[in-house]
Amino acid sequence: MYDGAVQDLIDELGHLPGIGPKSAQRIAFHILATDATDVQRLAEAITTVKERVRFCDTCGNVAESEQCRICADTRRLDDVLCVVEEPKDVVAIERTREYRGRYHVLGGAIDPMNGVGPDDLRIRQLLTRLGDGAIEEVIIATDPNIEGEATATYLTRMLVPMGVGVSRLASGLPVGGDLEYADEVTLGRAFEGRRRVT
Repeated sequence: MYDGAVQDLIDELGHLPGIGPKSAQRIAFHILATDATDVQRLAEAITTVKERVRFCDTCGNVAESEQCRICADTRRLDDVLCVVEEPKDVVAIERTREYRGRYHVLGGAIDPMNGVGPDDLRIRQLLTRLGDGAIEEVIIATDPNIEGEATATYLTRMLVPMGVGVSRLASGLPVGGDLEYADEVTLGRAFEGRRRVT
């Protein structure tokens, strides 16, 4: 619809996850109207993150050196490992301030429809980390969707024979939610994870 550079920018923004054509257009015109200094800072931030940020050699989290800050922290528990799909999941769990162990980032979830199998994830690295027997419990914290459940089931089948304790994050009804809007899987999980109060 637009000529040259403007349409190129809209097209590139449209490739970002969660950005549709209308959002891409709005962002492009926001960039056009923004002060050149602010746009330059944005461009530099994008370039810098691509140059300096990598994935932790140990867990797969984002890092600016060989190890992320969590793997480098000697105060963390070494006998429990939380397996997540993406680095953003590490941030979500850390915000709770409830977990003090280590992490392992798979880099996605098993998704045969999109051509993602177990060999495309960091499962081999996970098995290597468990090889020395120091980890007593693996907490599987994959997303509660079809792909996350498939990944959790696959990991459980691989890990149980190794003699390590395997647990799955509880799931169920969100605080403030209504029963009538809950899907069957969520409601079923809520029943499975119920606790006695008396």
